[in-house]
Amino acid sequence: MKLEQSERLFVDELFSSSLTAGKAVGVQNYEIDKLTGDAGTRRYYRVTPEKNESYVVCLDNPIKEEGKTSAFLEVHETLSNRKVRVPKLYDVNLMKGYYLEEDLGDSTMLKLLSQATQEEELDYYKKAIDELIKIHSTEASEIKGKSFETLAFDFEKLLYEIEFTNKYFIGEFLGHDLWGTEKRQMDECFTEIVNELSNQKRVLTHRDYHSRNIMVKNDELIIIDFQDARMGVPQYDLTSLLEDAYFEIERKNKYTLKKYYWENYLEKTGFQKDFSEFERLYSLMTIQRVYKAIGSFSFIHSTRKDIRYLKYIGYCFEKLRVILNTLPEYTELRKALGRIYYEY
Repeated sequence: MKLEQSERLFVDELFSSSLTAGKAVGVQNYEIDKLTGDAGTRRYYRVTPEKNESYVVCLDNPIKEEGKTSAFLEVHETLSNRKVRVPKLYDVNLMKGYYLEEDLGDSTMLKLLSQATQEEELDYYKKAIDELIKIHSTEASEIKGKSFETLAFDFEKLLYEIEFTNKYFIGEFLGHDLWGTEKRQMDECFTEIVNELSNQKRVLTHRDYHSRNIMVKNDELIIIDFQDARMGVPQYDLTSLLEDAYFEIERKNKYTLKKYYWENYLEKTGFQKDFSEFERLYSLMTIQRVYKAIGSFSFIHSTRKDIRYLKYIGYCFEKLRVILNTLPEYTELRKALGRIYYEY
């Protein structure tokens, strides 16, 4: 991507300070290139020396308050202690929002899945679930005193995400005025779903655990974009992974993977009582999570005029329709969403 002169000078100044401090080594002449950003506000740059391995510079919001750390550093430390493979971190300047990180290359798990066989797909996802189990196994003592200890996907947060989608997808993207009986039926159904989900035992969740946030380097899966971690029902991350807005897992593999997670974590620890409870919570979490994803794609389009994510909305809506068809108690929600999306 095109790099503005001011950006180049700023990144060069920060990287030079890392060189001076010995945080980056074996570098003399180097090039700086801007990388395509994600759906967040962070900016990324690749620093490529003539020799030796390259680095990635991440620029985030500066932290001016003395003694205060960042959520990224807190979660990075927690996950590293759990032996979760996260990017190596070489240097940090919080006052300038600067992080010097390991260059993970350009191969996301999604990119490799696009060329994978059914067997290779299963293998990638099992490895991703192994990393997820490490995250979910985090003990309360390991996060005590950290900023995300008190953050949770509680009733208010989950319902806020529903209302977020109502605003940016139904209201702004579709231009539909949600009111009257239609609004009441949807509110009642979503409130029931959110209430059931928010009353479950919680684990540390990544919050955005999907195939675009897992890099593959030297056949190793490396987890990124974890700075918004908070406590939540285990199915929050699992549905993010297996009901990915970007990739449809082969049906047989999906069932195998759900059983794999259940048997290797929830059943083994007794965290949830039986597989039928697990399946129900998985279905409810899929509804909430996919609906929120639709809202996020609409929000990005509305606020940044970025059309890259619009192509996933139709796929997500079909996923919603299918899962709601398995839950007769939410027939009114399925019909209301169907009218709004398919008839207007």
